[in-house]
Formats: sequence, C-alpha cells, structure tokens
Amino acid sequence: MIAQTFTVLNPSGFHARPTKVFVQAAGGFPCKISVQKGGKKVNGKSSLSMLTLGIQQNEEVTLEADGDQEEQAVQTLGELLTKIFEE
Repeated sequence: MIAQTFTVLNPSGFHARPTKVFVQAAGGFPCKISVQKGGKKVNGKSSLSMLTLGIQQNEEVTLEADGDQEEQAVQTLGELLTKIFEE
C-alpha cells in the first residue's frame, strides 16, 4: 500500500466535474483506491463517495492505493487532485 497527501488547488474545490474525471481515471487502475479527508475515508472509485468529502480549495487529502499499479495510480491521481480545472 502507498499513501501520499496532496493539497487540492482547484479554486472551486473538488465538485462534480473534477470528481468525475478523477473517478474515471481511478477506474482504470486494478488496485483499490481510497481518499481520506479528516477522519473520513471513502472509495476513490465512487463519485458519490468522493462528493461526500466536500473537498475545498487548499484542503489536504490523503490518497491511498493498494494492489497492482499502486505507484502509477498515486502519481496519476495525485496530479488530478492538484490540477486546476478550467471552469
């Protein structure tokens, strides 16, 4: 298992559109993906679960990947967490 913490930079936080992009990318990896904010940890392959975190700009989230391609998953998905999406 690999875990890394990222700061969300998108001015609107992680709302529906960035979440959809993240979940689609996460679904391309065979490993288990989890995202944690504060004390709440959710399935990173579920849009609804991700939206329940209410991730805002400048908040830190921890991304965990466990299984095949976990290193690549953390790198790719971490880039999405820190990406500024054009609104």
